[in-house]
Amino acid sequence: MKRVFFLCCSLFAHMAHAGPQLNVGTMYDYLDGDKSSYLKRIYNGGDSTAFVKISILEILYNDAGIPEEVPLENQANLLARDGLMASPARLIVPANGMQGARLLVMGDRERERYFRVRFVPVVPEQEDEFAVSASERDAYKQTLTAGVHVLAGYGTIFFVRPADTRFDTELKRNGDQYVIRNNGNSVVIVDELKDCAVADENDCNPTTKHHVLPGKVHQFKKEDGREYRFDLIEGEQKRQVEVKA
Repeated sequence: MKRVFFLCCSLFAHMAHAGPQLNVGTMYDYLDGDKSSYLKRIYNGGDSTAFVKISILEILYNDAGIPEEVPLENQANLLARDGLMASPARLIVPANGMQGARLLVMGDRERERYFRVRFVPVVPEQEDEFAVSASERDAYKQTLTAGVHVLAGYGTIFFVRPADTRFDTELKRNGDQYVIRNNGNSVVIVDELKDCAVADENDCNPTTKHHVLPGKVHQFKKEDGREYRFDLIEGEQKRQVEVKA
């Protein structure tokens, strides 16, 4: 009886993992001010073809700093489009293969802009405009429905730096707080922030990563007997900062 149970579990696990499995690489991508396009590579580690739709929303921040994702305007008219577009917007990624989509920036580059780019695997339908025949679509559907399968998509954040990018990061102590203020016009990254005890290098909190948007501040409390290290990334420049309480 146990043997049958484990056999069933093994079969279910195999069926659940059958199909496409996407890997979109980094979850954060950055376009420098002197660039207008970015190549994003999509990998499929699964055992069947992935049909992927790419959708884009712009992230806008209100006066309270709360983000809202909004659709782009004029998506059907590429000449009038202001924002970000993917070319192509639909990918056919073979099993254990890779395809690339180029993200193209159009319109305003006076300020930094932010976009959520979603890569969503789908079962192709006629209206999806994938270059496959009706018989190929039906065969693909039958392959997926032969087992238990979940089509998992991924959302990434795409930072578009202004054409005239300027970095001006202020680091200072304020009482028991350490303050990182972004006085520039493009995002800076506080990467691999480590919080460890001075007396025991193994006594560390999990490392963290923070994006500090233009005009914003990131701060953390300095505690006695602990030290803090992080990489400050400004575009292509990276420097290590060490803070001792």
